[in-house]
Amino acid sequence: MKNFIFLVFVAILISCQNKDADNYVDAIYQNGHIYTVNNEFSMATAMAVKDGKIFAIGSQDDIDALNLKGDTVIDLAGQFVYPGLIDAHCHFYGLGQQLQRVDLTGTKSYQEVLNKVQEFQKSNNKSFIIGRGWDQNDWEVQEFPTNAELNELFPNTPVALTRVDGHAMIVNDSGLRLAQIDTNTLFSGGEIEQRNGKLTGILVDNPMSLVENMFPKASVKEDIESLMDAQKINFSYGLTTVDDAGLNRNTIELIDSLQQAGNLKIKIYAMVSNTPENLDYYLDQKGIIKTDRLNVRSVKFYADGALGSRGAAMKEPYSDKSVHFGALLSCVEDFKKTAERIAASDFQMNTHAIGDSANVVVLKTYRELLNDLPNRRWRVEHAQIISSDDFEYFDRDRILPSVQPTHATSDMYWAQDRVGAERIKGAYAYQKLLNQSGMVALGTDYPVEQVNPFLTFYAAVARQDTSGFPEGGFNMKDALSREDALRGMTIWGAFSNFEENEKGSLEKGKSADFMILQEDLMKMPIQNVPNIKVKATYVNGEKVY
Repeated sequence: MKNFIFLVFVAILISCQNKDADNYVDAIYQNGHIYTVNNEFSMATAMAVKDGKIFAIGSQDDIDALNLKGDTVIDLAGQFVYPGLIDAHCHFYGLGQQLQRVDLTGTKSYQEVLNKVQEFQKSNNKSFIIGRGWDQNDWEVQEFPTNAELNELFPNTPVALTRVDGHAMIVNDSGLRLAQIDTNTLFSGGEIEQRNGKLTGILVDNPMSLVENMFPKASVKEDIESLMDAQKINFSYGLTTVDDAGLNRNTIELIDSLQQAGNLKIKIYAMVSNTPENLDYYLDQKGIIKTDRLNVRSVKFYADGALGSRGAAMKEPYSDKSVHFGALLSCVEDFKKTAERIAASDFQMNTHAIGDSANVVVLKTYRELLNDLPNRRWRVEHAQIISSDDFEYFDRDRILPSVQPTHATSDMYWAQDRVGAERIKGAYAYQKLLNQSGMVALGTDYPVEQVNPFLTFYAAVARQDTSGFPEGGFNMKDALSREDALRGMTIWGAFSNFEENEKGSLEKGKSADFMILQEDLMKMPIQNVPNIKVKATYVNGEKVY
């Protein structure tokens, strides 16, 4: 009996020693087409993963020569492997919130909006009805509605329905009363629309916060559900890192706790929302937070509004609305003071800028502050409409463009009407930005756009909607190649997050974040790309989808 126990002990000891051996790995993947997205954009056919990192990658002969041992050997059977995708600009927490609210995306009329709100309320009976996703540019009558119908349908229940871009809102009278908004309300940076001396219910940009402050506070349970639901959707599209463009401290701390507990496995680059409380805490007290799954080292600032709601700040009046320039959401002096404060810290500044006026204010301020500060990688989020003379401000070391290609294909039907034939030449100019800066980080801006990153790839390359419109593509001089689109969704996204040494490509020592496809994204017919289905998604070597 003693001999038997001794032999069992020796067997266990040998097993443990073998697992600690240099040639022991957790999994070996072979017989695949692996896009490494390294500097040479080279291909591999096999790779090995150990402790959540890529232990080796190369040809099958390369891996065989290492004489590796592992519990798991996976035959990829000719499938295609890519680095886990990075969404460089999205609203991860906001996506989860929207799943619990009225979804108005894709509505083709204001009447359809009203119908969806009624259906939602019948099923949910909310004390405050919140929704998002309408876009008047998709309606036959392309004008902001009034709240008259909402007042009839919901005389006593507050209703707030946000436009798809998050920069305009229609609120019924009950909601306006709750927020104490009337014709005499003072505001700056936006609009409280009036017609014939009466409120229409339309709020643009800053005044929206007066209503949002009245929203019922979500419980911790509801916030957790929002985050977990959003994670599930993202993993189904091969996304392994997301840059959430604007989070408050309590949400960041909840994310951290869920990640530390092993429940939230997606990696998050959290941009801190620009509030006095957030800046005091993160810049002056806490500093940068970096774990394997969370990176808090940037501040999100809004320079202006959106083009679709004519809130983007333009140098000259809108082509389709005379004597209207949009607006900066903060005065230039306040923007510069905030930028100076961030420049004095180790944090990155990421500023939403749509109009050419907003962009030049941001770019000039960045240049002045960063001229003697290398490797700061401050980002211009959207960089949507830029005057020809202002592209030169971008450079890989200090000022980076972070863009969302599906904005081009969503806006192309009416964008030239907004800005005219001359200004459209500097709009959605991704190739020109790439030529100037040497990289572009690509995102979706979901839930403004769809989560699907393959729509990002398709819009960047084809510059068409999914019906193939327009023939030949929209302003194709600024289309990206497939290789550059993939880089923008992987290694350049990682670079914009200061994470290029740990993710964004499949190389030895980097995190084993990858997705498996049955089709070749780089060679398949471009019109089929939006319909790609992800076979599997891995984070740190763990299969999460």
